Amino acid sequence: MAGIGVKLNRIYRKRSLTARLYGFAYSTVITIAPMFVVIGAVLTAEILLKFPLASYMRRELFADTLLYTFIFSLLTVSPLNAVLSKYVSDIFFEEKFEDVMPCFYVGLAMTVALGSLLGIPFCVHEYLVGEVAIYYVFTGYWSYMSLVLVFYSMIYMSIIKNYGKISFFFIISMLFSVLLSLLLHYIVGVEPTYALLFSMAAGFTMIATLEYSQIRSYFRMNSGEYKAVLKKIKHYWKMIFINFLYTLGLYIHNFVFWTGELQNVLVKSFVTAQPYDMATCLAMFTNISATIIFITNVELHFRDRYRHYFEMVLGGRGHDIDNSRDRLFRQMGEEIFTVIRLQFIISVVVFLLCMVLLPLFGFAGIIMLIYPGLCVGYFILFVMYSEILFLYYFNDLNGALFTTAIFCLGTFVGSVISSHLPEYWYGLGLILGAFAGFTTAYTRLQWIEIHLNEMVFCPKDAEHDLVERDMRPRPGAVVYDRSHSTWVDPEETEE
Repeated sequence: MAGIGVKLNRIYRKRSLTARLYGFAYSTVITIAPMFVVIGAVLTAEILLKFPLASYMRRELFADTLLYTFIFSLLTVSPLNAVLSKYVSDIFFEEKFEDVMPCFYVGLAMTVALGSLLGIPFCVHEYLVGEVAIYYVFTGYWSYMSLVLVFYSMIYMSIIKNYGKISFFFIISMLFSVLLSLLLHYIVGVEPTYALLFSMAAGFTMIATLEYSQIRSYFRMNSGEYKAVLKKIKHYWKMIFINFLYTLGLYIHNFVFWTGELQNVLVKSFVTAQPYDMATCLAMFTNISATIIFITNVELHFRDRYRHYFEMVLGGRGHDIDNSRDRLFRQMGEEIFTVIRLQFIISVVVFLLCMVLLPLFGFAGIIMLIYPGLCVGYFILFVMYSEILFLYYFNDLNGALFTTAIFCLGTFVGSVISSHLPEYWYGLGLILGAFAGFTTAYTRLQWIEIHLNEMVFCPKDAEHDLVERDMRPRPGAVVYDRSHSTWVDPEETEE
């Protein structure tokens, strides 16, 4: 999020309704616009390609391939996402820009290796057991690996503050995908579902290529310090599990229901639960604005209090440090409850609109029974994520790891239980897991408020010491010799 606040402050400085609307739109562009661009491109192409005329089997195969592509590409990138962001941020602070590309290449190699480890066995199974055509399997794998590269490169694009470029790359690439799909179908004669899958894979490749070229234009030098990246990954191993467990928790309830009564198996490879998956998508979109609200408020208000506290730590009196700490946590509490208040209003309005309008477009039955519970779950989940980011601000990796572990485990266990309940209770697993994670993070933040000075002045990690540590014998206790009226150098009387 670094760097967003500068732009938002310029926008909101005008203090007008237009400025607030523009600020909200800007926040939307840098957070969720790429996702909506992809969804819009797929829906537009399906209309133009007359998807309903294609066979049901082909349409379902395309939908499941795209679903797996997005879910597992996010899971593939998630382990290294946070730790590499932390390392590159440290590089920027130290102005060692030549170390960025070694970090990029090491992370890329590890991410591609993990992606291949997950993708190749599945594709082999899809071809041999599911008897899907080899060209279709290859295109699905191409789409998956391209999206892995897109999500991975977005880490570095965000760090260099090219948020607008990310959205621009998605827009032009998805426009290219739609046009290419029309060309393949109406000119070349390719079957519509495969034409769109091929075009989406090409579009994802185009985004990844544009992102890489942008990164290379910023960082032309390479120090060759590849081992330093591995050491940093080892040092911040907790961040690997924090981000992975959070991302896994977003989908683990879906995985549970994929094995239940709603299970749908396609070509003996793709396992889904369409009603639950659709309800999940709707619930996520209902609450997605919480991310925008949080980023806007934190960048505008919390960061100033955070910076002021550490300015007092470096040069203020004890009384000033305590006052700035109290103001910091009051501001943090206000931001959390501001997100809750505003998102509650937005969620209620969107929920009512969905309950009234969605049945007119064919969304009814079991989908609308599951949807309310998942809405509540995602409402709590996004607030919990705000707390995790606050834990990152205070470098409390133990608290963040414990929070995501409780969230992921609670969601899994709760979903297993709720899968045996009536349909309108299916979302209970996500509610319980998110609430457990929210409570854990909130309790941890209260603990930090009490022990913040201790954490800052007496850290267990030597890397974060305010005063450099040194290993040597303890100096002697005598500093002044009264008999000779002379000062004594303590290092000369070491004990």
